[in-house]
Amino acid sequence: MRAWLERRNMRPGDVPIWLIGMVVALAWSAPFIWMVSTSFKFPSDVLTESIEWLPSRPTLENYVKIFTGFPVMRWMFNSVVQATVSTALCVFFGALAGFALARFHFPGRGIIFMIFLSSLMIPVEVSVIPMLLAFIKIGWASTYQALILPTIANVFSVYIFRQFFLSFPKELEEAARLDGAKPFWLFLLVALPLARAPMIAAAVIVFTLNWNNFLWPLLVTFDESMKTMPVGIASFAPVVGTHTQLEGYSVAMAGVTVLSIPSLLLFFFLQKYFIQGISQGSVKQ
Repeated sequence: MRAWLERRNMRPGDVPIWLIGMVVALAWSAPFIWMVSTSFKFPSDVLTESIEWLPSRPTLENYVKIFTGFPVMRWMFNSVVQATVSTALCVFFGALAGFALARFHFPGRGIIFMIFLSSLMIPVEVSVIPMLLAFIKIGWASTYQALILPTIANVFSVYIFRQFFLSFPKELEEAARLDGAKPFWLFLLVALPLARAPMIAAAVIVFTLNWNNFLWPLLVTFDESMKTMPVGIASFAPVVGTHTQLEGYSVAMAGVTVLSIPSLLLFFFLQKYFIQGISQGSVKQ
């Protein structure tokens, strides 16, 4: 036991924490496992007396249905465009705002940052109707502009970059200023390239939020060709009380499984930098 702990750089007192973490991880993953399992089941095998964690008769029928019976590839394309462009713009502007709030000294800097943070307490539902009416009035409903523009401002992205740039080495900043670098080029050519970890952390969070965004795309897309994946998958949902209920569950789980793959892959390949970006408050000298 001691040798096992030493190989993992753990102390005996860490064992209870590790066990609690494993229990929480299993509890968190249980719905995901059931979702994936259900996506491979026949409709008649979904609602059984006991939960079947593994399908007794695995089938790809549900995946065939969603790709042949619905414009899933078009929905996927819309989601990729919306999530990718929104994430890129959100990370850039978040880094720009975070750099200004961290490195520039101007009256009201602290108040502005507190206003940013307090905006997190405002429910999204309060702002969607005015935005929807505005986009309809200017003729941008069911367009990529309508899907992207409201999502490029993210307070959490600003917070991550501000915390990082607060500990940005003054020596680098002063050296760049002595070389004649203006504030914007100082940010773009010196500060931003060093912010790889917070940039990846912000990108993972923002991309996941945009990829799974449902309410705003649901309201602003009136054309079938402009729906995103979360909105399109809603049409797979079972109609309770009708003969389509069982089929709806299995097909919906297949659609949600497909929807979850990009976010999971993104986090899987970037988890090292994600954790570093969340926890890191300074750059390595």
